[in-house]
Formats: sequence, structure tokens, C-alpha cells
Amino acid sequence: MTINQISIFIENRKNALAEFTNVLATHNINMRAMSLADTSDFGIARIIVDDAASVQGALERSHYIVKVTPVIAIEIPDEAGSLNKILKILADNGRNVEYMYGFTGRKSGSAYMIIRCTDVAETEKVCEKNGIRMVAQDELVNL
Repeated sequence: MTINQISIFIENRKNALAEFTNVLATHNINMRAMSLADTSDFGIARIIVDDAASVQGALERSHYIVKVTPVIAIEIPDEAGSLNKILKILADNGRNVEYMYGFTGRKSGSAYMIIRCTDVAETEKVCEKNGIRMVAQDELVNL
């Protein structure tokens, strides 16, 4: 149940982030989740949107370097230790988490974690086997 994450390279300069979000706003694109990491020269924005293909096109037409990456979104119970339990299950099954970031569903009120692992298909199998709820791309709009 992978979802498509879009990674965008953004120059590390004044107004660059506002210019990027202006492209999204101009195309009426609503982000479900975003993570931003930076270096001295550029940043990498990772975003989750409802329709990754159309967003990719809009950003490429605006001259951004864009990469689509498969990730999984899992529901996290709102209780202490719940993320730890999930990460332990993944680790015990040989899954390595490269990075992750969270978001909250505005309708569901639940917490979700975007997880990127080396082998997404195997990670999905581990989640299914252990009752970890994953969210499909088409569910994002209803969260």
C-alpha cells in the first residue's frame, strides 16, 4: 500500500521556499504532509499530496528538480510508546527506516507517520503480518 512522495530540490536562498509554495498554491495543490531538510546550498522538501503525478508535472514545468519515491503511511495510536512498538517490529523483521515524518489527519484526528525503508514491498508485508494499519494513496483526501 505504497504512496508516492515527491522530493523537490530547493535552493537555500531568500524567498526560495515561498516561491515553491507559491507554485503549489497557484495550482491549487494541498499538501497532506511536508518535511524539509537543508544543507548550506539547497534543501530537500518531501511532500505528500493527493495526486503526485499532476504535482510532479506542475513542479517540473516550473523548473524544479523532482523525484517521486514510494513510501508507506502508517496510522500511529495516540498513546505513549506506540511509535516505539512499531519501530521495534520493523527492526525485529530486518527493516531499516531511512527517514520518517509525521502528520495528523484533520478529519480522522489520528496521527500518521510517513516511513521510507530500503525495501518498501517487504516493509508492507511486515506491517500487514503484524496488524500495522497502512494508508493508501486514495485515502489521504479523507483523513
